[in-house]
Amino acid sequence: MRQKILFATGNAGKMREIREILQDMDAEILSMKEAGIEADIQENGTTFEENAVIKAKAVAAAAGQSEVIVLADDSGLEIDYLNKEPGIYSARYLGENTSYAVKNQNLIDRLEGVPDHKRTARFVCAIAAVLPEGEVITTRGVIEGRIDYEEKGSNGFGYDPIFYVPEFGRTTAELSIDEKNRVSHRARALEDMKTKLKERLLPGEKVDV
Repeated sequence: MRQKILFATGNAGKMREIREILQDMDAEILSMKEAGIEADIQENGTTFEENAVIKAKAVAAAAGQSEVIVLADDSGLEIDYLNKEPGIYSARYLGENTSYAVKNQNLIDRLEGVPDHKRTARFVCAIAAVLPEGEVITTRGVIEGRIDYEEKGSNGFGYDPIFYVPEFGRTTAELSIDEKNRVSHRARALEDMKTKLKERLLPGEKVDV
């Protein structure tokens, strides 16, 4: 039977990235919405990893299907000059229903007059997996950059338009899908998770990394 992977998100942009990166897993990849699953998730962890595990366990319990692998992520933006804000509160920064255009402009305003070398920041993504037998594994991916002076690009979502990557000379919202899937924090965490899942699902087989 084809493996089923359930990702604890309803974010369409995130699901596109996830499917691109996990396309060689030979698995059916579903979002919570697609699977018709609702779960009351209290994200009260103090780290990205703790919140990812909380989400994965809650969705696994709601799914109640022993053959399903449940993945969940918690990601956010850390800005060094702002004491690593918004951090684990990135999605809830200025309120969950506040648009990212407003959130991004607020962060740009808070960094007014701050030079490039002090605008350092990073995207962090932690992914947790609850395997059919109950084992929990986590991975973490990071991409370093700095906060730009205005929003640029339309290929991303969230804080992507203000996150400038010196390696490319562009924001993550200006990168192509292929470029972003090579270097993003979520891509790095997912690639690591994919390797770990293959090691467990295909014991004895060589896993390319």
